[in-house]
Amino acid sequence: MGVSQVMPQSRRAVFLDRDGVLNEVVLHEGRPHPPASLAEFRIVSGAKESLADLKRLGFVLIVVTNQPDVARGKQTKAVVEEMNSFLASRLPIDDTYVCYHDDVDHCECRKPAPGLLLDAARMHGIELRESFLIGDRWRDVEAGRRAQCKTLYINNSYCEQQPEITPTFKANSLRSAVDWILAHT
Repeated sequence: MGVSQVMPQSRRAVFLDRDGVLNEVVLHEGRPHPPASLAEFRIVSGAKESLADLKRLGFVLIVVTNQPDVARGKQTKAVVEEMNSFLASRLPIDDTYVCYHDDVDHCECRKPAPGLLLDAARMHGIELRESFLIGDRWRDVEAGRRAQCKTLYINNSYCEQQPEITPTFKANSLRSAVDWILAHT
C-alpha cells in the first residue's frame, strides 16, 4: 500500500503475537520454539471463536511476529509465509506483519521495538492508545507498551528467564485475554 493510501487514524486493533498465542509452540526443555513446518502447526483451541468475538466489536486483527530463525538460517521465509497464510485462511485476521531479523541486526521491527505495530497502525488507520496487544513473552508486552497499547500477557509457564514485565492484564489463555478486552471496551 502506498503512502497515499494510508488510512486516517481512528480504528481500534488487537495485535496478536503468533507463536504461543494463536498457534501452539513446540517446547524443547520447556523453552518455546515456532513450529518447523506446516505439519507441526496447530492453531490454539478456541482461537477462531475468540477472534470472531473481537471482530464483532469492530477490532482490526493484526498478527505481529518475530521470526528470527530465518536470519539464523534455521527456517526459510517461504515456510513462515506458508504458516502465516494457513493461519489467515482459518482465522479472521486482517493482516500479518513479520520481522525476519535477529537481535544483532538492530532493526526497528523486531519486538520489543514497536516498529511492526507502528507500521500496521499507519497502514490501517489504527489509534494505538485505543488498541491492545496480546503476547506470551516479554518482548511482546514491551513492544505494545512502547506503542502505547494496552498489553495482555498470556502466561504459558515457559522455562526461560524473562525480565520483569508489567502488562495491563495477565491471562492464562487467548480466551481469557479476549474476555478481558470484551469486558473493558
